[in-house]
Amino acid sequence: MARPTLLVLSILLLVPYQPKSRSIPKTGGGLPLLEKEEAVAGEEGEEAQRQRAECEGRWIHIRDLPPRFNTDLLRSCNAFPLYDDGDFCPYLANHGLGPRTHNRSWSWYRTDPHMLEPLFHRRLLEYPCLTADPALANAVFLPYYASLDSLPFLYDPALFNSSALHGRDLAELLRRDSPAVWARRGGNDHFLVLAGPAWDYSQDPDADPRLWGTSFLHLPDFLNVTVLALEARPWPWQERAVPHPTSFHPATLARLDAWLARARRARRTNLMLFAGGGGGGGPNIRGSIRAECENRTDLCEVVDCSDGACTHDPIRFMRPMLRSSFCLQPPGDTPTRRSTFDGILAGCIPVFFEDIGARTQYGWHLPKDRFEEFSVFIPKEEVVFGEVRIGDVLGAIPPSEVRRMRELVLELAPRVMYRRHGSSAGLRARKDAVDLAIDGVLRRVRRRVRVLEEGDPDLLVYDGDDDDRS
Repeated sequence: MARPTLLVLSILLLVPYQPKSRSIPKTGGGLPLLEKEEAVAGEEGEEAQRQRAECEGRWIHIRDLPPRFNTDLLRSCNAFPLYDDGDFCPYLANHGLGPRTHNRSWSWYRTDPHMLEPLFHRRLLEYPCLTADPALANAVFLPYYASLDSLPFLYDPALFNSSALHGRDLAELLRRDSPAVWARRGGNDHFLVLAGPAWDYSQDPDADPRLWGTSFLHLPDFLNVTVLALEARPWPWQERAVPHPTSFHPATLARLDAWLARARRARRTNLMLFAGGGGGGGPNIRGSIRAECENRTDLCEVVDCSDGACTHDPIRFMRPMLRSSFCLQPPGDTPTRRSTFDGILAGCIPVFFEDIGARTQYGWHLPKDRFEEFSVFIPKEEVVFGEVRIGDVLGAIPPSEVRRMRELVLELAPRVMYRRHGSSAGLRARKDAVDLAIDGVLRRVRRRVRVLEEGDPDLLVYDGDDDDRS
């Protein structure tokens, strides 16, 4: 049977969403024309005035990049071994949400985190404050599928020593094509999405021998660009972590509320759950968790997710999460985990073992000053090298406190999910992971532009959350 590449590509055509309630003129690139000067019959109508007021300071322009930087990259979906069969074509379906888990399921998909870039791009085409004129924009989005563009450098032996070239073609294009757009603020008003941990794109370009990853984030051209990654490093200002996509993408408020109601009434018969792999190779937190769970099966359940067994199968872990009070979120290859957000959607209180696992990552989506109210922190050193038992710590939390924490977790759940494109007006009124990421980008760009205008560029290296909210 032929690979489904062409079929999937046809499904993924990025056709912008258009509300039926009004007619919107189009730009040459097919994007809604929503400019501040829009007039109705020579005079500004009420609808245009309302839109101007709502979009003031929030206008976004999407750069019209050649397809080789985005949709053409999807043609390589069966060329690189992201998985054992070397084929991620099926997960391009539904604009990056992946195929539905079941024909009768309308909210659950087999979503792959690598598809965050087309998923985010598709959602941004629905943003109500798009402008075709970059001079009117408060921020500029680069629809560059950076992680997909990195695959040849990571998996093609002929390019192993060329990973420092990743992204250079885009940098040259931005300098050459409409250079005034890029030069206006030196890239400080631009942003892009990176479907992976920033560590994988921050290899020293002078490293010898070459290590895993590319040097994309070292390119001088992009040092001013805001990068939305699945995991950010602690120090560079330009990176900001956004939640890992889960498998839950409702299209209506009723479906969201129905799921949250199910999570609230779930019978939590397990104290704690660990869904993951690893644990071998000497003393480490995952090994300690597995050992404790094997000795306390009355308290702990383990879902073995070794070798990617859980990546595209949400049923495998969501049902156990619904029957558990706490979900253990130890670091793995990198500090953060998709499981954190799966657990939040299930009302399973997260237990962290490193601050960098969430508290210092997701400030735009999870309130940093309230982490103790919806999560538990147990230093991994106390578990691995001390005599701290996770079950003892969690079992000592009063039931009333557990119920209160779970309720806050479920209140936060809509903030970390990615709703389906084309969703209902009621659901669009509830801000999800994409909405909050856009809000954060606009705050950050606003602060950086203000600093540039005030003539104190040294302040650009400071990235305080308090200033982000200004």
